[in-house]
Amino acid sequence: MPTFNPLRVAKRQIKAYTPVLTQPEEDDWVDEEYTNGDDSDWNSAHSGSTLSSRETSASHEPMLREKSPYGVRPRGQSRAYQYRKYRRCSRRFACILGTVLIIFILTLTELSYNSARNVEQGIGTPPPPPPVWEQFPFLKRYHGGLRTLVPRSQNIPEYPTGAEDIPTIEPNQEEQPRLAKRQEVDAPTFEDLSPTHAPIPPSQKFDPYTDNQYDGYMDGHAVPKPCFIDSEGKQRVPPLRVYEGVPQGTPINVMGSYEIFGLRDDVCFERFGRLGPYGLGYSRKYGGSGASMAGDREGVDAVWAEDGEIDYRKINWKEAQDRCVKSNSHRFQSVSTEGGEVLRVRASKDSPSSSLDDRDLNKVDAPTQPSTASGTKRLPRTAVIIRTWQDFQYDEEDLMYLRALISELSIASSAEYEFHFLIHVKDNDLPIWSDKQEYERVLNESLPEEFRGMGTLWSERQMGLFYGGLPDTMYRNLPVHGVYRSTYMPMQHFAQEHPEYDFFWHWEMDIRYTGHFYHLFDKVSKWAREQPRKGLWERNSRFYVPSEHGSWEDFKQMVRVQTEHGTASSNNIWANKLPSTDPNNPNGPLPKAEVPIWGPEPPPNDEFDIGTDPHPKTIYDADKYEWGVGEDADLITFNPLFDPKGTNWILADDVTGYQTPIADIPRRTAIITAGRLSRRLLDAMHRETSAHRHTMFSEMWPGSCALHHGLKAVYAPHPVFIDRRWPTSYLAATFNGGRNGAAGGARTSVFSDERQHNFRGTTWYYDAGFAPNLWKRWLGYKVDNDGGEQYELSGEGRMCLPAMLLHPVKQVDLVIEKSEDEYVEEGTGADVMGPDA
Repeated sequence: MPTFNPLRVAKRQIKAYTPVLTQPEEDDWVDEEYTNGDDSDWNSAHSGSTLSSRETSASHEPMLREKSPYGVRPRGQSRAYQYRKYRRCSRRFACILGTVLIIFILTLTELSYNSARNVEQGIGTPPPPPPVWEQFPFLKRYHGGLRTLVPRSQNIPEYPTGAEDIPTIEPNQEEQPRLAKRQEVDAPTFEDLSPTHAPIPPSQKFDPYTDNQYDGYMDGHAVPKPCFIDSEGKQRVPPLRVYEGVPQGTPINVMGSYEIFGLRDDVCFERFGRLGPYGLGYSRKYGGSGASMAGDREGVDAVWAEDGEIDYRKINWKEAQDRCVKSNSHRFQSVSTEGGEVLRVRASKDSPSSSLDDRDLNKVDAPTQPSTASGTKRLPRTAVIIRTWQDFQYDEEDLMYLRALISELSIASSAEYEFHFLIHVKDNDLPIWSDKQEYERVLNESLPEEFRGMGTLWSERQMGLFYGGLPDTMYRNLPVHGVYRSTYMPMQHFAQEHPEYDFFWHWEMDIRYTGHFYHLFDKVSKWAREQPRKGLWERNSRFYVPSEHGSWEDFKQMVRVQTEHGTASSNNIWANKLPSTDPNNPNGPLPKAEVPIWGPEPPPNDEFDIGTDPHPKTIYDADKYEWGVGEDADLITFNPLFDPKGTNWILADDVTGYQTPIADIPRRTAIITAGRLSRRLLDAMHRETSAHRHTMFSEMWPGSCALHHGLKAVYAPHPVFIDRRWPTSYLAATFNGGRNGAAGGARTSVFSDERQHNFRGTTWYYDAGFAPNLWKRWLGYKVDNDGGEQYELSGEGRMCLPAMLLHPVKQVDLVIEKSEDEYVEEGTGADVMGPDA
């Protein structure tokens, strides 16, 4: 075994080797220094020479090395430290930058979403500038009283005077200058009209029946028999009372006309003479409304002087109307003995046109043709349909309105009109179609007691059964069979259930008329019958402003020129597409003529059977305004039948079931569904819906269907009033601001959604604000702290207005005076009559 020899270890020889470069290549220093760590500087200092054993052990080196006298760290250690610092900073910077970018992107996304939502909901957007018409001063003489009455010929109207100027409108107009512009300018003053203590002249009876029925008798019609509201045949409804003339300064209607219809404008109506026969002004103890028991009542006793006050608690209008129809059956065309039944469509067996498909739409109703052996002429039968719903709350003012309709149109006219309620049952789950007792229960609970038996129920589910197969487009999230989109579906069905009627007036619960309903309906119907078809659709599409358009004949010729030659106006949306031919204005628009409507205008890509539709017997230019004269109108509206194409009317595209693109379908729309429809129009609408699966939005459907089938549609320009001093030229340009001087056909149409606010100061539109205010002031109540009982007693007396249609008038809360019996009943806990008691 070898022994340990320490001397041999001490003299150990170290093998020679080739020295390694202590300084690496420039490109590799980072990797070497990073690998060697903190000891690389010491190793590199001693690796270049042969080492002894002492040097190998490095025992001669101090344990704590001295710092460099220059304070500089070795190169390797310094570079390694800097590298690690750069890597750490880079990572932190990248993380911070990425976080900032993510936060920035998320913030932009959230801001974009919030901005889109705010724009959609209108949040945070600055309010639009006030409409121009709000800067016009208010008119004040609508509120004139009976003590300032003057004949119509001596009236100095407050408006229009011809002195109205269009104010200058600044883009950022302040409120104070705006209020300053509302001061009366160049307007007549009415401070010293007459002493306020002047007596009220006596009222006069208003009778629109005698002359009309006498003319009919002389023309070969049967003599009418008077009707009564009681079974004994003694009680009549008192006639309306009117006052000759109008209060001094009463404004003139700015649109429409009395003269063209033959409506009387030389009298005015105050509240007792108009509504007193129907319960206004006397106590509930005697069957009245209990309203208007105080205040200005001078001269009101004349209303009940002849026929007395009617106790409407004892009246059954259904029985009274049936007696009247039966006693005057000789005046009208034969009535089918076969009535309609629920869920069945039935026609008269005696009629040669009992089948819907066999009816000839080209046949014009001829009510003046003899129908008996003696040669007596028969009148057509007309129904008046009031639209209401199951849980409608009837107040005293509603009851007086309904009594006026039934009395004036049905009872006092000897059954020329028959009255019906069409009641919408909103609860589709009620078993009214399978249980007769349930049907009668719902029907009785839906109407006040005095009107029971005069209603017909309908529901949206029922319309879905009758008119199945329609594509349920859910336009604006509403069903196609719903009452909003298809108001006329139940009317179509009602017409099929009641073949005895030739015409149907479609009326609403929120319409009021200060005049006499029979006078209005009769005059409008006769005027529509005499309108020629030539240029009719073009006249239908425009508002008639007499102060700007002149007489009706002048208006007709103006419409003809605008249609045949066009108008060089920026409102003509086609004008700028063509070069100008005016040498004085080479950059101006070129008028674009229109093709007048002459006969049926069916959609080009849909199958339409127009063989039986009315067709002209001559070309347009050869007609001498003869075609259509003497023909009863199939559709009568109280607003223009405008073309929705090109407008921004929000419901213009609610068209269902057509193959033709919407833009190519001829359409016409009349806002507010009140009007008259003929049987042949309702038959055409029924056939289109049931057989061809066609329909449109409610206010667009009758006019468009009449246009497609060549039926006679007439816009009746009834008198419309306005609450401010509009310059009439500006008003005409605003309301007839569409294509070629029409109300529609262009984005600038007043019926575009952003321009309909111009109607708010009128007396007739779906959201007119002037109509309800004027009606409430006329009833004697305060509106915006103006008017009221003391105002009338200390001033000119009760308001007296000419006949005018008002819409909408909703929820008029009358001040009801209770009778002594009602106070006793209330003290004993008994039920008090009515919601206003």
